[in-house]
Amino acid sequence: MQPPVVFDTKALALKRRRALGRDPAAFFLHQRAADQISERLTEVNKTFTKVGVISGFPALWQRYVPDSTAVEDSDTLAFGGQKFDLIIDALTLHVTNDPVGRLVQCRRALRPDGLLLAVSFAGQTLHELRAALAQAESELLGGLSPRVSPMAELRDLGDLLLRAGFALPVADSDTVVVTYPNPLALMEELRAMGETNVMVARAKSFTRRSLIMKAADIYIRHHAAGPDRINATFEMATLTGWAPSDDQPKPLRPGSATARLADALGTKEQNTF
Repeated sequence: MQPPVVFDTKALALKRRRALGRDPAAFFLHQRAADQISERLTEVNKTFTKVGVISGFPALWQRYVPDSTAVEDSDTLAFGGQKFDLIIDALTLHVTNDPVGRLVQCRRALRPDGLLLAVSFAGQTLHELRAALAQAESELLGGLSPRVSPMAELRDLGDLLLRAGFALPVADSDTVVVTYPNPLALMEELRAMGETNVMVARAKSFTRRSLIMKAADIYIRHHAAGPDRINATFEMATLTGWAPSDDQPKPLRPGSATARLADALGTKEQNTF
C-alpha cells in the first residue's frame, strides 16, 4: 500500500531553489542542527570513515560535514548502493511523504552497526503561526485550509525508527524560541529558509491580504515577546538509530532479571499493597 502524498515535491524543490538566492543567514537552524549532530557524535565511542548526508541543501551540508557524500532529499535516495557507517538526515523528514520508507532506505545503506542521526522539525514547530492562521481563516472565511505543514510528535518519530528496523532507537528534542519584529518578518524568513507551505491540499490561489493582516493581529495579541517582538517556536527532534548487528547489546527477556531494582538503586523496597 502506497503512503498518501501529502507534500508537493516539485513545489518543495522550487521553493528550495529560490531560498538559495535569499539571505544565507536564514539557514541558522541548519547550523543549529549541525551543532546538535556534532554534539551527539562526541558521545559515540566510534570513528566514522564513510558518511552520507541527506539534505534539501546538499552543498550547504557538505560545508558542515566535509568529506561526506551529500545527496538531495528525494523519494529515492541517490546513494547508489554505497555502504556508510554514518548517515545524517538533515531537516528533511518533516516534508517526506514516506518517512518510514526513507528510514528503511537509510538502514539498507548502512553497514551493520552503522549509525543514523536525523534532525527533524517536530510537534510544536510554528504552533503560534498555525493557531493564528486558523483563527483568522475561521473568522473571515468560515472554514480552514492547510497552511502550515503538520509536524509529528516526538513519540511518533521514535516509533518510525522501530518500524524501519533500527536497533537501540532514541528520540529527543530541543525547543528553540526565536523572536521577530512581527509575523510578516517571520513569514519572510520562512520563505528564505525554503520552509513555506508545500502541502498538496494547500490553497493554490494567492492568500488574501485581509487574512494575512488578521492573522498577524491575532499573532501579536497572543504571542508577543515584548514591545514590537513576537515569539516563534521551532521544536527540533534528534533521532538516533543503529543498523542491526549481531554484536549489539540485546534487551533481556521480561522476568529474567537476577537482581532487584531497589538493590541497584541502594534503596529499601516498600510494599504498597
